[in-house]
Parts: sequence; C-alpha cells; structure tokens
Amino acid sequence: MSQINIRRTLLLLLFPGGVFLCFFFLAPLLFVLVESFTGLDGGVTLQRYISVLKDPQFRQVYFRTLKIGLIVTPLAVLISYPSAYVINNLSVGRKSALMSLVILPLMTSPVARTFAWIIILGRFGLINQSLRALRLIDEPLRIMYTEGAIVIGLLQLFMPLMVLTLVSALENIPDEVEEAALSLGSGRVGCFFRVIVPLSFDGLIMGVTLVFTGCITAYVTPAILGGSRVLTLSTLMRQQALVLMNWEAATVIAVVMIATTLVLYNSLRLIRPKNL
Repeated sequence: MSQINIRRTLLLLLFPGGVFLCFFFLAPLLFVLVESFTGLDGGVTLQRYISVLKDPQFRQVYFRTLKIGLIVTPLAVLISYPSAYVINNLSVGRKSALMSLVILPLMTSPVARTFAWIIILGRFGLINQSLRALRLIDEPLRIMYTEGAIVIGLLQLFMPLMVLTLVSALENIPDEVEEAALSLGSGRVGCFFRVIVPLSFDGLIMGVTLVFTGCITAYVTPAILGGSRVLTLSTLMRQQALVLMNWEAATVIAVVMIATTLVLYNSLRLIRPKNL
C-alpha cells in the first residue's frame, strides 16, 4: 500500500471522531466564547467581562476555587506518585488487583461518593462521634460546608485519575533504566527523583491537568460539601444561570474556567525538563 493510500485510510478513520469532537465539543465552546463577547446590540464588547471581573463576589469565588485546586492537586501528586511507583513494580497478579481497587471508585456515581462523606464529616458523623467518644471535644466540629470538606471530597474523587496516568507513564519506562541508575551508585531516592520522575513527566502533566481541571469545574462535590456557604466557580455559574437567570455572567464564568485550565496546561509544558 502506497504512502498516499495509508494517509487516506488514516484520514477516513479519523473523520468520524473529528466530526464528533467538532460538533459536540468545539462548536459549543466556540458558541460560548462568541456569546461572552457579544453585546445587546450584537456588536463585540468587553462589558460583560468588565462587569463580572469588577464583582467582589466573583473575585472571591475565583481565588477560592484556585486555592482549592492548588491544594488538592499537589496532595494528589504526593499521595499518587509513591502509590503508582509501588503498583508498577508489583507482580502482574497483585498489580491487577490494586489497579482494580483504584478503578473501583470511578465506577461509583460521584453523587453517591459525595453523600458518603456527609456520613463521615457531618455534625453527627463518624469523625465527630469518634472524637467525642475519645473525649477530645465537647461540641461537634463544623467540618461540613467548609473549604476543607471540599478539598477532602475532591481529593478522593480525582486521585484515581492521577494514579492511572502515572502508572501508565511508569509502565513505559524500561526496567533497565532504573537498574542502570542503581548500578552506577544512585540510591533509591535519588533514582526516583533524577530518573523516574523526569521520564514520567508527561504522565505527571496529564494527571495534574486532569485533577486541577476537575477541581475547578466540579459541581456535585462543592455543591453538596460546600453548600451555599462556600461557592466555587461551578456553583456560582449555576447560581447565575439557573437562579438569577444571568446567562451573560454565566458565559463569562465558563470562559474564565476554560482559560484558567489552558494557562495551567501550557505553564506545565514550559517547565518540562530540558534534557527530555
């Protein structure tokens, strides 16, 4: 088969997926972007952005959402990297069993998983009842409807994604590379940070992007664990669109969420190790 025929075959195979992505993903995003810059007279304007960015509530919610994402993402990396490294070095049987446990939460509805945290974090939940039983507190702690509750819920929600991407990246590293580093005098810790982490950096970028994007766009977990006291961008957007019927502000918030994700992704690509 000639090279031209191969290219035509590949284009034909890519065509259905490309059409699907353009129609159901790119077209709606483009519509939201254009709508956010369209004024009442149909002309191009920045008035919607100016109005939203001047709103103190939006700025407070935006920085709160960023803070939650910047807390959850490093925690997910710190917990997931060692876990993924250990899973990758296990035998096939044990590796399959642990990967099944990692994937299992993804097969459960986020709503069900989030409601389970109410039983744990609630005023009369497992944590407060245990602390009272140990006589460490006299009155129940207010854990629900706080930023801490959202951080815990989002960490449990998106950490499996980080583990999966890191395991996938670590599987592509030949075992001989680590053995060579150890034979040349590198310790386990040094080998991990100087060899394993740089070679799996693409997986780290993908995992960080998935977790951070999920954190700033998640709705169910912040809505249940944060309630109306702790708004995030997603809950604020829903409030503006469906409660206040302010669709103009909602489109601007949607564009800000997308832009924040793109800035993070490109920033991570810039700090990629130069020797790779």
